[in-house]
Amino acid sequence: MPFEEIKQMDATQIPVGKLLYMIGKGYSVYVNRNLEGFGINTTQLHLLFEIAHESNINQEMIATRCNINKGAVARSIRKLEEKGLVKREIDENNRRQNRLSLTKDGEDILIKACGVLRDWEDSVILDDGYIKKELLQKVLKEIAVKTIELNEGE
Repeated sequence: MPFEEIKQMDATQIPVGKLLYMIGKGYSVYVNRNLEGFGINTTQLHLLFEIAHESNINQEMIATRCNINKGAVARSIRKLEEKGLVKREIDENNRRQNRLSLTKDGEDILIKACGVLRDWEDSVILDDGYIKKELLQKVLKEIAVKTIELNEGE
């Protein structure tokens, strides 16, 4: 569907899922383009967020939380480790598991990358317009939670 056609359409005629898909794809393109200078992509950024959120998390927990297969997580973590953004330590309680944490460089990249995300948000969310950012975040969180719940049984 051409961009100009979408702009002219009645929003109620576009399925919510289609709109979310369009936003997600556009967001990924924007963020990837703006993260190139940091040497990471959106997937790697997502993993950095998970590691920062829970210190000493393992790859299996990340794969489950992010709904990404373990192999993809392992490959992305390896790249982050090679770049010096993540460190891996063997879990003393389970020697087959690696505990992950951010390095100082990883923390610095995460802070800088958050600036890219803020720039995107500032460009697309009109706080003085139709919806406050905090309300949008609450609604989208509920949609995300319900979507995860719908898929848990599968």
